[in-house]
Order: sequence, then C-alpha cells, then structure tokens
Amino acid sequence: MCAASAFDVLQSNKYASLESFRKDGQGVRTPVWFAADPADATPETLYIYSTADSGKAKRIRRNSRVRIAPCDVRGNLQGDWIEARGEIVDGDEARRGMHLLNTKYKPWKQLLDLFSRFSRRGRIVFAVRPV
Repeated sequence: MCAASAFDVLQSNKYASLESFRKDGQGVRTPVWFAADPADATPETLYIYSTADSGKAKRIRRNSRVRIAPCDVRGNLQGDWIEARGEIVDGDEARRGMHLLNTKYKPWKQLLDLFSRFSRRGRIVFAVRPV
C-alpha cells in the first residue's frame, strides 16, 4: 500500500486507536476521534485534538512515532496498524484540523467545545501522516 493511500481504510470509521510511545518504548493506545484531509479524496493527513497536558501530547512531543488503526469506541481494533508520524500543529493548519473535526462530529464536538470553555486546560491539534 502506498503512503498516500495508507489512511483509506480509516475513511469509513468514526474512531481510531492512536498508539504513542513512552520513554521506555512501551506503546499506549487511546481511542480518538479523527478527521481526514482531504475529506473527499485519498487522505494524506489525519487530525486529532486533545488537551495540551494529556499523556499522548507529552509522548508525541518527545517521540513523533505513532501507530494508528481503525477501532470501535472502546478501542477494540478493527483493522491493522499503520505506522505514522504525529506532530502538534498550530495556526492555519490547526484551524483546518478543528474545522474538519467539527464538521465530521457535529453536533457532539460542539457540545464538548462548549463544556471545555469552563476548563483551563488548553487544547492542541495533532497532524498524523503515514511514513
């Protein structure tokens, strides 16, 4: 499978399992919402959001290697792992990622955004790209 089409298998899923790695190399899996870009063609980038102080944010800051696979809401895998690189993005790219997430998960994402306004925890956006 070529890198440009690696994320095709995720297109029909609502959740993906994101595995990031601790200092000792042990993987930590987290089911996440994601949005593909471009949304209507072969996706080249996935966007995921989280709080800035989350474990996955800390792990990705330290080590950009991640794996991603389709899963259900509980994190039960429904496909094979895809090797990828994750990076925290900001500016226009972060706004694009949030727009795609808001569109895909409407209205649930907007409800979570409303509740997050009462929290002091900042949010960040990850861009995940196949290797």
